[in-house]
Amino acid sequence: MSKLRVAGVIPARLSSTRLSRKVLREIAGRPMVEWVWRAAAGSGLMDPVLVATDAEEVATVCRACGVPVVMTSPACASGSDRVREVARQVDADVYVNIQGDEPTLTPEFFTPLLAFFERPEVEVATLAVHCPPEEFADPNAVKVVTGLDGRALYFSRATIPYDRDRTGFSGYRKHLGIYAYRKAALERFAALPPSPLETLERLEQLRLLENGIDIYVAEAPADTIGVDAEEDLLRAEAVLRGRAG
Repeated sequence: MSKLRVAGVIPARLSSTRLSRKVLREIAGRPMVEWVWRAAAGSGLMDPVLVATDAEEVATVCRACGVPVVMTSPACASGSDRVREVARQVDADVYVNIQGDEPTLTPEFFTPLLAFFERPEVEVATLAVHCPPEEFADPNAVKVVTGLDGRALYFSRATIPYDRDRTGFSGYRKHLGIYAYRKAALERFAALPPSPLETLERLEQLRLLENGIDIYVAEAPADTIGVDAEEDLLRAEAVLRGRAG
């Protein structure tokens, strides 16, 4: 990866519909966004790794923790828009969009994600893990199917592929929402209007597939805990305290 400059960006907005102010919630003694930053920075594969926010309170907390911050416009509709805004201020070849509500990430997640960019045809990469059985039918666990070369064929909230003959198939793959983009692909993605399938499934990544931009899917080393509710905070705290122990 030494030939490419890779920037890690953690979009962090203060408002959240399901869990108020979640990026600043304390978990095992640190604000959630700091845990995410530590995992990304600890990989040694991205420079810089920074938080992108429109909230001065988030910026103040990050600075107090030694986490670099770039202020972005409140008009940014999504994390991808925030990453695009950072890309206009911070020069890099590849930008990694890292979810600010994934405190159980570890540095090991970024190696398989970025390894894809040794292949010049790869413009966008993301991660998936084996889907646990209790999440097979959960629409919040987004499934992905890929070609033999790792290229995503489709993402869906439905249980795909469909096991027509009821063979007991258990190889479903759950998508993890961390993306890496070459700069040109990021610019193109953010400039495109929402696509029909994206609007239907409420999955932003379908905009890429519908517009002929391939996404390659690497295997993550483990599942993560995305924090959307109080019980998620407790689960994440147990994991992080367990690591410290």
